[in-house]
Amino acid sequence: MRLRFNSSSLVSGVAAVMLLAVVSGCAKSPTDDDKPKQVMYQEVYDPLEPMNRYFFDVNYALDALFLKPVAEIYRGTLPYPVRDSVRNFLTNLSQPVYFINNVLQGEFNRAGDNMGAFFINTLWGVGGLFDAAQLNTHEEDMGQTFAVWGAPEGPYLVIPVLGPNTTREAIGGVGDYFIDPVNIVSDNNDWDYVPVTLWVVNGIDARSRAIESLDEIEKNSIDFYATIRSLYRQNRANLILNGKGNPAQLPDMSFDDDDAPTTKKN
Repeated sequence: MRLRFNSSSLVSGVAAVMLLAVVSGCAKSPTDDDKPKQVMYQEVYDPLEPMNRYFFDVNYALDALFLKPVAEIYRGTLPYPVRDSVRNFLTNLSQPVYFINNVLQGEFNRAGDNMGAFFINTLWGVGGLFDAAQLNTHEEDMGQTFAVWGAPEGPYLVIPVLGPNTTREAIGGVGDYFIDPVNIVSDNNDWDYVPVTLWVVNGIDARSRAIESLDEIEKNSIDFYATIRSLYRQNRANLILNGKGNPAQLPDMSFDDDDAPTTKKN
């Protein structure tokens, strides 16, 4: 997809962002002074629930028919060290985006870690295949930046193929796409396949690390949709707080590799 010169794509993207922004502004949450109601409101607020449940079912079917089987083959075919290198490579490519968002959030120490990890792992980690820097960097995106700036979360959204989102995170995802150096370079050189390929590989890798975890969540859920919605929102809140939330209330949905060995061997 051309982003810089294809005017129809740009107009469509802007129109989608404007529509989401309008939807986001339609709802009012309880005042910040009423914390219990605020928490409850954020847990259940889902004005688009009928549409969201429909797309949740569509995504569930796509996962069962395609993504999960491919993820199982991926995990069964490639040994853990190879999959670990794939994850390191994808994470390294994302460090510039994390850097930009940390700068925008005023987290300059974290931004320095992002750039340090990127350059060290690119130069001494064979293009990012190995985590030579050993810096504990965290995912930072434009949705988190908007939250730090005070933007409201907006309605919960289930986007076809992409899955759980909120209005704020969906709009932030558009911003992340445009600031990502990989996408900029790919656009300038007509390498449209590069972002798509990276997105597909990232999805398969992430799904392969969550097979048992998601199966267990589904098995123990009375309402799988509502459980995923709650976990997604709590995890997003934890990311925005940079891990300073209550661990009992903010479970991690990043899903470490279910098939990872207890200790890594070099």
